[in-house]
Amino acid sequence: MPSIESVLNVKKTKSRMYKRNILKEHALAYVFLAPSMILFIMFLFYPMLKSVYLSMTITDPRGQVAEFVWFENFAALFKSHQLYSNLSVTLMFILYTVPTSLIWSLFLAAITHNKLRGMKIFQFIFSLPIVISVGTGSIIWFLLFHPTAGMLNYFLSLVHIGPIPWLTDPAWALMSISLMTIWMNMGFLYIVLSSGLQGIPEELYESAKIDGSGPVRTFMRIVLPLLSPTIFFALIVSVIGAFQAFGQIHILTRGGPINSTNVIVYSIYQDAFVNFRFGIGSAQALILFVIILLLTVLQFKVLEKKVHYQ
Repeated sequence: MPSIESVLNVKKTKSRMYKRNILKEHALAYVFLAPSMILFIMFLFYPMLKSVYLSMTITDPRGQVAEFVWFENFAALFKSHQLYSNLSVTLMFILYTVPTSLIWSLFLAAITHNKLRGMKIFQFIFSLPIVISVGTGSIIWFLLFHPTAGMLNYFLSLVHIGPIPWLTDPAWALMSISLMTIWMNMGFLYIVLSSGLQGIPEELYESAKIDGSGPVRTFMRIVLPLLSPTIFFALIVSVIGAFQAFGQIHILTRGGPINSTNVIVYSIYQDAFVNFRFGIGSAQALILFVIILLLTVLQFKVLEKKVHYQ
């Protein structure tokens, strides 16, 4: 029989080999994670820390720190009317675009879910905006919104309605931007919601039909609860995307007329890269970050309770 010392030596050897294997696995994992961590540090963590630092400073036009003022930039923002005006415009933009985009995309996904002849063509058409960039889409809608040569006013003239100043009237500008944004969001949301509908078993539709349930009741009582995780995901993404909208506003209205489309992201751009007030711009960026974070947490706390997970 082997001695106790030899058994202990074997156990110690196995323990050492096990620890070496664990260390090798950890080292290999860190090697594979290193490229991602370097990118995150360079393009996420460092810019965010730099923004926190700049938000407490006053900079010259070259971006060099002229004075460290601690929280004076935040105090000046909260005392100014401009911040609350920009937040008000941003919230109105979200109310115009997010619910309408979700409802419209869900309606299109529902009516094209049936496997009928020709539905593939409509599915392609409805998902097409996802491949169009914001710049290209903005130019297309700029031509549609043109007061004299635009197709929208031409169609209105056919029913004897006068031309609408889509982008030059403060009463219409934000609504026009929202209309274009709904169209831009339609492609992504349509694909996401269509994928969610395809994940619902066909047996449920057949069972509901046998029980005498109509299409509307089946959709409200069966499809919507099963689709709620997908809708919840689409809602979170849409709200965050609406807070970050910039390209279409910059191309179509540049925040005007009379600041009627001056959302908070465009105000950050103007303060930081037009007026070279990097401290104020960084402070607004941090305020926007906190608002998006709190709103996302609130949505998870309140709305996720109503999500039905299979």
